[in-house]
Amino acid sequence: MADTFLHDARECPVARSLEAIGDRWSLMIIRDAFDDIRRFSEFQKSLGVARNILASRLKALVEIGVFDICPASDGSAYKEYVLTDKGRAIFPIVVSLRQWGERFEFEPHETRSLLLDTASGQPVMPLVVRSASGEPLGPSDCHRIRVVAGGD
Repeated sequence: MADTFLHDARECPVARSLEAIGDRWSLMIIRDAFDDIRRFSEFQKSLGVARNILASRLKALVEIGVFDICPASDGSAYKEYVLTDKGRAIFPIVVSLRQWGERFEFEPHETRSLLLDTASGQPVMPLVVRSASGEPLGPSDCHRIRVVAGGD
């Protein structure tokens, strides 16, 4: 049974994604990067995370290609962490987590942040999983299959 679980975990895109970016600090760093935070000191100030934890998570996120380290955009001696295409592709994940949290983790009277569309000033529409034809899908409308690399 344990061998089956390990085998399934290696083949599972969800398990691999969680291994790469699934801890709290990594996702909070990525969230802050979407708010245009780029420098180590800015991440630390925003998150209040210990320097060693922040350094470890940023290093790991650079290693897996979520961030590039670049010279500071203002010409100073600082370095900046800039999201790559791979990093920017995490945006819908962060929005989905945010929307789930807005729906289930706050009481109506609690203060919270709200994600707005910059162009319209309106709240972002809830994300919906859709079929190839555009119809909304729920868990019972989907199934998984195993795809063997190099197979016919």
